[in-house]
Amino acid sequence: MSNVPREIAYTRYDAVRGLMWLREAAVMFARARIAWLSLLLAYYFILIALRMLPLVGMLAVPLLKPVFAVGFLAAAWTVERGGKPRLAHLLQGFSSNLRALLPLGFVFIIGITIAVMASAVVDQGKLIEFLSNPPAGTQEGDSAAAEAIENVLLDTRVQLGMLFAALCALPVLLALWFAPALVVFQDLRARQALSTSLRAALANWRALAAYALAVFVFAGVTPTLLVALLSALLSGLPDDARVMLTYGVVLPYVAMLVAILQISDYISYRDVFHAGESLAPLAPR
Repeated sequence: MSNVPREIAYTRYDAVRGLMWLREAAVMFARARIAWLSLLLAYYFILIALRMLPLVGMLAVPLLKPVFAVGFLAAAWTVERGGKPRLAHLLQGFSSNLRALLPLGFVFIIGITIAVMASAVVDQGKLIEFLSNPPAGTQEGDSAAAEAIENVLLDTRVQLGMLFAALCALPVLLALWFAPALVVFQDLRARQALSTSLRAALANWRALAAYALAVFVFAGVTPTLLVALLSALLSGLPDDARVMLTYGVVLPYVAMLVAILQISDYISYRDVFHAGESLAPLAPR
């Protein structure tokens, strides 16, 4: 058997295609809303449980992120063929080329760490200091701690440092964009999956830029406007009632959006790497 890496073909799209990925993901979500939200809830429950593990919890979450991403990919593959998401899908990655998926988690950890450290070039280490030693009382919701956090985040140099860190992290994020799907669906090794994902993402930078802009609008601007609108409409109610009603509207919106974003990973992968292909039959149970 030849050890020469296979050449993986991909399709280039213009900017509007990135918006279509979100639209098609929303349509897929609508086919099984409760099942998708249940899968998402179980995912975050597992992440919280992992984070609570002593010593290894903080590393386990980003390390296993590509593994759990396979669960949403498998669920989307199933829904596309008429099935429904199942909680069992969430663990699919542990039996799907785990040896190639775990290195992706290491790449994510190392890449983001280097990107954050690079912020010191711009802000003289303020962001690193803030992340390493957050103000006391942050977890308890202390008002003084909240004010200290606000002061740090409003510092122009810290903001520039965060922007520089984001730019440094961009190649890593693009290399990881399609990588879990390439490992699972095309049986690539970690290195080839990362390089192929990076090339395909750069070739589709217009679509990804439009996608990112739409995510910013739906995940950043819309919730902010929604909270402001609800606060104005409910201004006559007691504070506790106003907060509960606001959360009652905003949290379901955020949950649905996060589920749609998870689904869009599969939609974008299939569109870029399997354009025009007919669907494979649903695997028998």
